[in-house]
Amino acid sequence: MNKEVMIVTGAGQISMAIARRIGYGKKIILGDKRLDHADAIARIMNEAGFDVVPFGMDLSSRESILAMITEAQKYGGIRYLVNGAGVSPSQAPIEVILKVDLYGTAVLLEEVGKVIAEGGCGVTISSQSGWRMPQLTAEEDRLLATTPTEDLLKLPLLQKGNIRDALHAYQLAKRCNEKRVMAECVKWGQRGARLNDIAPGIIVTPLAIDEFNGPRGDFYKNMFAKCPAGRPGTADEVANVAALLMSDAGAFITGSTFLIDGGATASYFYGPLQPGG
Repeated sequence: MNKEVMIVTGAGQISMAIARRIGYGKKIILGDKRLDHADAIARIMNEAGFDVVPFGMDLSSRESILAMITEAQKYGGIRYLVNGAGVSPSQAPIEVILKVDLYGTAVLLEEVGKVIAEGGCGVTISSQSGWRMPQLTAEEDRLLATTPTEDLLKLPLLQKGNIRDALHAYQLAKRCNEKRVMAECVKWGQRGARLNDIAPGIIVTPLAIDEFNGPRGDFYKNMFAKCPAGRPGTADEVANVAALLMSDAGAFITGSTFLIDGGATASYFYGPLQPGG
């Protein structure tokens, strides 16, 4: 029996939670830069009754992305995409963040959008971080959304002299993810498919724990302590949103970003997390 094919990138807690929520009965191609990470998650899921093929892939490389797509097509048409791959400000310098989180995501959405099956859908994971930087101009947003992928990193606002630090690079990358989803969903729609973005806040994952123990650890702990929810979130709560977006119940939703941060962004602008407050 032929199975629907799902590409999942990033062998982390959020990717696994979403794959477990919606991946039953499907062929899942799980890509990660570290094949041992993909192997470990694939083993956990396969022992729980899923059908997961681990694959070594580098999100910063178009060739690697195309190789993963080719592998997925061996099993049938690609119906689903879950992009949870990325690096955090405490894990990588400016250049790597832009190459992976910004450029790599743009390439992945572009290339999967060329082959996504009719009725298919995708979600990519950005971050609340993209909501807390000063607003860009309409022209800067348009450039992030529509610049050809191979020219993205040449944009003036992404040059090193215009980026303060790794956190600022991360915020720009996540803002680009959201704008890119809006532009790419139009192209996906021409194939009868949908594409959305989820912007999580503080979610307890190994990446978040790196942040808690990094130079901005106190900032992040204060953030979830003073947000309306009063706690960090879980990967399964992100999967709840993904399940809606990738089901028939979300059939009228495309090109959107869903902020799931326990109200931290609201508190940042209008509550106790306001800068200088």
